[in-house]
Amino acid sequence: MRFLPRLIFSAALGIAAFLSWRLLLRSPATGQRGGLAPRAEEGFTLTLDTFLHIQQLRKKRLRAFCSHTGKVTTLPRSAEDRACLLSSLRVSTKLDLLYCQVPSTGTEEWQQLLGKLEKENVTLPVPLPYPWHHTRETQLSKFNLTEIEAVLGSYTKVLFVRDPFHRLISTFMQGMGSSPSFSSFVQDVLDSGPRNASMAWKPLVSICRPCLVQYDYVVMFGFLRQELGYLLQRAGLPVDSLLPEFTDSQVQWTYGWLSEQMFSELSLQQKQQLSRFYRWDLAAFQFSSSFLSDLHSTPETW
Repeated sequence: MRFLPRLIFSAALGIAAFLSWRLLLRSPATGQRGGLAPRAEEGFTLTLDTFLHIQQLRKKRLRAFCSHTGKVTTLPRSAEDRACLLSSLRVSTKLDLLYCQVPSTGTEEWQQLLGKLEKENVTLPVPLPYPWHHTRETQLSKFNLTEIEAVLGSYTKVLFVRDPFHRLISTFMQGMGSSPSFSSFVQDVLDSGPRNASMAWKPLVSICRPCLVQYDYVVMFGFLRQELGYLLQRAGLPVDSLLPEFTDSQVQWTYGWLSEQMFSELSLQQKQQLSRFYRWDLAAFQFSSSFLSDLHSTPETW
């Protein structure tokens, strides 16, 4: 009986997925609040110009966030400190790509795609003249300071982002945690604090260090296929026959509905604490679907 609430939510997720897909087909192709993410409909195509404009807006918001906070902007001299700071950053020296690995943001499909590309006989338009041999994907922290600086200065750097509340729901639905209800799971998360949080629900800003790493692309969950298609095209990589079948657009709509139900379980105090827990993510990125956005701190309290 302990996990009955989670089973009920799983059933609700399946029903919501069907309803969300129907809504997806009827939805207008208008921009979301702030113009940081387009909405999809049947046959909707994101143009290259729109994609580039959206990227400019997302990075402009990130720069504004970093200018108002005291986040780390320089690499530590200590190898131990760098290993801790850069633990989630992955690189492909064959493809000259760097990305931040965050659970439930689409990086799983991205890794599969990179695995396929690394097996292809890919020749980059402008090969980078670095002394290391091409290797399979590895952690950035395994390189020395000079190599890390070279990678950060020249590789194509990709940041995957998703509404933090949706990430939290996804973690709960996947059974990561021993709490029988969503409310008790959230309380466990809050009690752990941001510093000791699991990577599954840790604030994205704390994982990916966007004030230290100047990401070239900020890719939003819900629009992965079209955005990654343009991204790889601009990086000079073949994509047409290799892009996987992303389901994030349907999932995004499903979680929008499901979050209303699950959010109603939480007390006002939990909502406020959760808003503070994710205050950096809510300030750095535009999540128009987040129920926490109405509660998050103002810039004066950052």
